[in-house]
Formats: sequence, structure tokens, C-alpha cells
Amino acid sequence: MGKATKSTKKFVSSGKLKKTIELRKKQQQVRKKYQNRRGAKSGGRSTAPEAPDNSDEEQDVPQESQRSSKKGMSVDDVLGAAFIDDSDNDSGQEEELDEDEGEGSQDEDFEDDASFGSVDELEEEGQNHLIELSQLAERDPEFYQYLQENDKELLEFDPDNAHEVEDDAVLEDEDVEMAKEQSPALTIKILRNWQKAILEQRSLRALRKLLVAFRSAAHMNEDSQVLAWTIDNSSVYNKLITTTLRYTPVVLEHHIPYKNLPNGKFKPPTQTAKFKTLQKMILSYFHNVIYVLSQLTDNELLQLAVTESAKIIPYIVSNRKAVKLYLKKCLEIWSSANDSIRIASFVAIRKLAAATDQSILDHGTYLTLVRSSKSTTAYNLPSINLMKNSASEIYCLDQAMAYQHAFGYIRQLAIHLRNSMKVKSKEAYKQVYNWQFIHSLDFWSIVLARACDSELELANGAPSELKPLIYPLVQVSLGAIKLISNSRSYPFHLHVIRSLLHLTRHTQIYIPIAPYILPILTSTLSSSSRPKSSTLKSLDLDLQIRTPQQYLKTRVYVEGLIEEVTYLSAEWLSTKAVHGSIAFPEIVVPVLVVLKKAIKTAKSNGSRKDSASIKTLVERIEDSVRWSDQRRKEVKLAPNMISAVEVWERELKAKVDESPLGKYVKVQQKTKEKQRKLIQKAREDRSEILE
Repeated sequence: MGKATKSTKKFVSSGKLKKTIELRKKQQQVRKKYQNRRGAKSGGRSTAPEAPDNSDEEQDVPQESQRSSKKGMSVDDVLGAAFIDDSDNDSGQEEELDEDEGEGSQDEDFEDDASFGSVDELEEEGQNHLIELSQLAERDPEFYQYLQENDKELLEFDPDNAHEVEDDAVLEDEDVEMAKEQSPALTIKILRNWQKAILEQRSLRALRKLLVAFRSAAHMNEDSQVLAWTIDNSSVYNKLITTTLRYTPVVLEHHIPYKNLPNGKFKPPTQTAKFKTLQKMILSYFHNVIYVLSQLTDNELLQLAVTESAKIIPYIVSNRKAVKLYLKKCLEIWSSANDSIRIASFVAIRKLAAATDQSILDHGTYLTLVRSSKSTTAYNLPSINLMKNSASEIYCLDQAMAYQHAFGYIRQLAIHLRNSMKVKSKEAYKQVYNWQFIHSLDFWSIVLARACDSELELANGAPSELKPLIYPLVQVSLGAIKLISNSRSYPFHLHVIRSLLHLTRHTQIYIPIAPYILPILTSTLSSSSRPKSSTLKSLDLDLQIRTPQQYLKTRVYVEGLIEEVTYLSAEWLSTKAVHGSIAFPEIVVPVLVVLKKAIKTAKSNGSRKDSASIKTLVERIEDSVRWSDQRRKEVKLAPNMISAVEVWERELKAKVDESPLGKYVKVQQKTKEKQRKLIQKAREDRSEILE
């Protein structure tokens, strides 16, 4: 024997020798089975030696049986050949074993040589069957005529001319070269050749090479990895990542398409032989995508990776391990990235929720939101609101499953509140008076408002399954307000009141908010001492749950508090549940009494500005009372005419925005939105001067 070369020694030391030998043996077995099959079709027996014991034995099939079955064959059967069935069964068994063992290590399950090796067999079958189809007219003229009449495109089948079949020696050299420590450098020219083959022919061979290079890009910074390609150029790296992410869904959609359903869900691809062969390659690629999501720092590439990876979900949805890993990564991005990437990750999460069983709701959507809202500032509040609005949509996909989760989490909030009421200590109060409790109440208010929207229920003709949860949520919210009633806790009270206002605005369910909001106004104005002047800037009540000590009894705090309470009172009175009720003139009587008393108190303390804003609100309420009385006089209703009252209220609710109080609230909303934009602009540009 000759002396071993240096490249051979490196190849042996890499640990790939055994796998390469096994792969070559498997290719030889496939060729032998194919030769046996062709020998059986020609009426003779193959003289090739039998395959090893670990492979299925190929039995001879009579020619008549073959001929009778040909008429029932589809195009895929002809292109797939008989030997593909055996190889697919083998790969399917290996795949099942890998899935059972896959709970241990991700990298061991999805090595490129094991995952992508069978893809070449799918690509080679085109050349083999081109020869077979050319001989079909002589061997079986009857079947040849049948194909001419029913499937002429099959006889005109032309494999990828740009990528001719390589002989065994070239393939073996390529595998050896890929295993060497000194891997070849990837260039733009090579990428363009793969792109051309994928775009023109949807070539699986080119896709396989592209995914092997993608794995090299994903693990290029790991010393322990033996990679097939070396990437030493940032532009090549970006081009490779972009090409792989965009082209992989296109090829998979061509070879194993799935069906989109009208309700927004989809039907996963059928378990064909080709899908079983490609499934390991898809899972390997998907795991590499998950790994890349942790490495990317460029926002555009990260958004592209999240968006394009969501298109692969139909192919991996049956693998719970891959689904959990992908969901975990999407939740991480959803809670930390910028808004555009958050939206892309939410779309992926929503697609997972629509495709899998709703147990995904219990895999961290709500918990991720709670963890992200532990502290709230002017900079992360918009992101938290985006998370709350997007997560509420997921919980409305399956209301029966969402009811179980919502019931459990609302019960947790009630338990925290009950413990705080019993213990009555500073530490116990902190279990309720914190940002996580506030955002949890607000989140479930958004979920119930979306699911139990009055217009949506009217369109569906049935109440929402989540509607029974409105009462316990309101009780927990009102109980949290009553827990502490001092002036420093007023910002917390206002947060809860805003959540309840959002809920009553959408569900049109009457919630008695006046007894909890008016005491803030009266206690602020009835202070024994006049508010002291201060040079402090205005306090943003949206960003506070407890008033800072230096703001107490200051003019700037009192004015801001009265302005906010006046606006929230007007907004509650203008809702359809209150203003649209036939009893509106009677409902506002105690409110008017308290507000008029507050005006007298404000005048006695010398605060004309405060009394002016309250006086304006009282005038609008009295105008709306007259507006409602005028419409009540036009009809004759009695207590026993319930159905007629409901019809009248439905007509009145449609006109609430035209009432004096409704118009007043619209103007106030525009003013507050303008102020919010100015404050936001001032945060972004420090040179902006606010009046």
C-alpha cells in the first residue's frame, strides 16, 4: 500500500470517515436496487450481489403485474421510481428514530451529512428517468400512448441542464473536501449559480448546497465546528443569509406545497415520500435559523429572518421541540426589539398559535409581558402597550382555551389583593401597588374588551365565552382602588379607572366608576391649606403609580390631578353604557351635586382655574341632560315595556357622540393628543420648548 497523503490523514482525524463510508455504501445499495428493478422489468433476473442484511430485499415482479400497475401510476410515481420508495422508507425510519432521540442534543440530530445527503437522490432521479422514458416507447408502447394522451409534459421532461449529474468520484471528492479543515471560501459567483438554479429549476441540489453554506455562516464563530465553507467577507455573509432566508420557502412551496384556509389558518403539507425525505433537511435549516436569530445584530437582517422563518412554520409544526424553541426565541424578540421587529415576531407567534393547539398560550405570552413591564418609563411604555394589544389578539383566537388561562391569572390577582387586605403591611401593599399588577389589570381589560365587544357580539349573534370574567375583573380592580386611599396613591387609582373605562366603552356594560373618581377631586380641593407654588415640571400621571413626595400639596400637582379627573369623569359620562341609558338624567344627579360642591370649595381656596374647568364640565352635563330629556318626551314608555326601552336605547346610543357632552369629550381628546405629541417630540429633541 502507498503512503497516505496529508489530506487523507486530515480527513481521517476529522471523524467523518465512518459516516462517509456508510453514505457510499448506501449509495451503492440504491444503485444495486435500481439495477435489480430494471432487470425485473426486462424479464430477467439481476446478477448483482444481494444487499447487506440491514437493507430491505428487493423481490422480482412479473412483467404483467408491472404493466397492469402502470396505468394507475401518477406522474410522481413515474418520476419517483420504485427504488425511491425503499429509500424513503429507510429515511423515514431513521427520521422517527432521530425524533425519539432528538430530545437530547440539537446538533447531533441535524448534522449536514445526515440531514442533506438524501436530497441528492431526489435530484439524480431526473436524469435516470430521462433515459428510462426514452426507452419506454419500445418496451411498453401501450403505456407510452397513454402518457401522450394524458400527460404529455412528462414525456417532455427536461432536467436541469445547468447542473449536470456529477459522477461518483466527483461527489466523493466533494464530501471529502467539505470535511477538511481548510474549507473553500464562498464567493458571490458561487451564490449566483445557486440562485440561478433555484429560480429557474427550483433545484433541490442547489438548495442543499445553499443550506450547507448557511449552516457554516451560522456557526462560523465556533471553533469546535467542522464547516463546509469559509466566509471571510461581510457582503458575502449578508448575501448568503438573505438568499437562504428568501429562497428556501420558495423551493419548499414548489416541491411540497401547503394549503391556506379562509379562516387565516393553513393545512400542513401531506406526508408524501418527498416530504419525508426533505423533512430532516427542513428541521436542520430551521434549527440553524433559530441559532442565527441570536447572532444577528443588524435590524434589517433580523426582521427578514423573523419574517421569512415564519413561512417555514407549516413544515415544522408537527415537531414540538422545534416549535417550542422557535416560540421561545420569538417571545424574546417580541419583548426586547424595536417596534417593526416586534410586529414581525408577533405575526410569527400568531401563526404558531393558529397552527398548533392553543397550549401555546401557556408557553409564556402573558408571562413575557408581565416580566417586561416590571418597570415603566416614557421610553418603554409604547412598547409595553404594543405588547398588550398584540398579545390580546392571540388570546382571542380560541376563547374556550383563553377562558381557562384568563380565569387562572385573574384569580392570581385576586389572591394578591386578598393577602394585602389581610396583612395590611408595607410589604403586602407592594404586592398590589406595582407596575406588573397595573399592566396585568389593563391587559385583561383589553382582552375582555376585544372579545366581548358589543358590536362583535351583535354580529355573531351570541355572547362571548369570556364575558363571565368581566365581573371578577371589575371587582378586583375596584378592590385595588379601595386598598389605599391617600393622596400619594391617586396615580394608581387613575390607571385602574382608565382600564375600566376602556372595558365599559367597548362592552357597553355599566361600571360604577363615579364613587371612585369623584373622591379624588373633592379630597384634593378640600385641603385645609392652599397649594404651594413650585418650580417643578408637570407630573406625567401616565408614568407614575405613586406621587413623589416633593409634588404633594404643590400647585402643579393639584392642577394636573384636577384636569385628569375632570377629563376621566366626562369620558365616563359620555360612554354609551351611561349616556345611552334611558336613566341618564337620574344617574348624573349625585355627580352634579358633588361637582357643584367642588366648585364652591375651589372658589373658597382661591383657585379660579380649577373651578373654571369643573364649571365647564357641569354645564356640558346639564346640556346633555336636557338633550336626553327632549328625546324621552318624544316617546311613551313604561316599566313593563322592556323591549321598547331597549330599542329606544339602541337608537340613542348611536347618537351619543352628537350630544353636548360627547362633543366636549372629543375636543378634550384632541387637546390631550396634541399635548402628548408635543411631549414626545420634546423627549426626542431636547431643544424643543414646551409652553
